[in-house]
Amino acid sequence: MTTQGNLIIVSAPSGAGKSSLVAQALKKIEQMCYSISYTTRPPRGTEQHGVDYYFVNREEFLERQARGEFLESAEVHGSFYGTHRAATAKLLAGGVDVLLDIDVQGARQLIREVPEAVTIFILPPSRQALEERLRRRALNSAEDLARRLHNASEEVTQCREFQYVIINDDLDTAFARLEAIIRAERQRPDRQIEALQKIIGDFGG
Repeated sequence: MTTQGNLIIVSAPSGAGKSSLVAQALKKIEQMCYSISYTTRPPRGTEQHGVDYYFVNREEFLERQARGEFLESAEVHGSFYGTHRAATAKLLAGGVDVLLDIDVQGARQLIREVPEAVTIFILPPSRQALEERLRRRALNSAEDLARRLHNASEEVTQCREFQYVIINDDLDTAFARLEAIIRAERQRPDRQIEALQKIIGDFGG
């Protein structure tokens, strides 16, 4: 059987740059895929259904939630988000690493549900830098921007609950750190079971 892939949770306050880092990881690191979340929020910019998110209405989301379809789910900034349980399990069973770009609430649920997951928190270098990034994005109303900054004040304190913390002061440097973590995690003995058994067997073990 193929060794199961790593579930890699990348979390951060809104605007810290986790989506940009995840996009680079998917493009540049082999044997990696993205777990597409369900959400009730409308698409932003060029986002597409089934590519960036599964965009569903509130009623469908709550029905799926009640059936236990989500590995985790949370209401964030007024919209629901959820990670599909069966789809994630199928990807992991295929031996690829599954990358989750997920809010802090959802990450905490997943850490309890999947304790063997690799957990990475992306931290902005300062509150001012985060606010500037959110304003540059120009996708949020003034009220929504204020809510995201308020929530970030609480979210940044959760970074100590994660195995790794990357300060995103420069995107290229932050990505190099993210890639190093992912590749190092692949070298753990429990992620190389087939290869190790073959080599040990070759030595008569």
